[in-house]
Amino acid sequence: MSFIVAVTTCFLKYAVFSGRASRPEYWNFVLFLVLASIGFSLLDFALFGGGLIGSINGFRVETSGPLGALFVLVTLCPAMAAGWRRMHDTGRSGLYLLYPAIVVAGISMFFAFMTGFTPLLSGDLRQVFGGLGALVAFVALYVLAVSPMIVLWWLIRPSQPGENRYGPPPGKG
Repeated sequence: MSFIVAVTTCFLKYAVFSGRASRPEYWNFVLFLVLASIGFSLLDFALFGGGLIGSINGFRVETSGPLGALFVLVTLCPAMAAGWRRMHDTGRSGLYLLYPAIVVAGISMFFAFMTGFTPLLSGDLRQVFGGLGALVAFVALYVLAVSPMIVLWWLIRPSQPGENRYGPPPGKG
């Protein structure tokens, strides 16, 4: 599948989370997203300059600009749909695409309930990671580091040959 056909297909299937997406379809769309994001960042910088919004607890908060943010909002749904269909093509549920987000939510909730929200929000990491929490934090952070790599591994796997429970192979349905 060519670059243009892949990008067009993903936009035509803007919110289609059923069916399957081939490797070339998905990765050409990802390439488009990366290249367009770089382009919009450069355009934002040229039009609006570098934007420092402010500082929160010593961390600088910057924005790339309104055009880049608008592009992300417009392409979030088709990117998720394409990834969902790509997971289907490898024979997995599209929910697997959300594993890293589920891990982040689980870790955040664990620490919030273990220590209360005040130390977590104030950045008092000694209280958050004290005692048994340190062991759980180590395991949780390991899972957090590994889960995106597992999802990436699934996304680069070859298509399941023939029809699977999500439909016929891409291009044959």
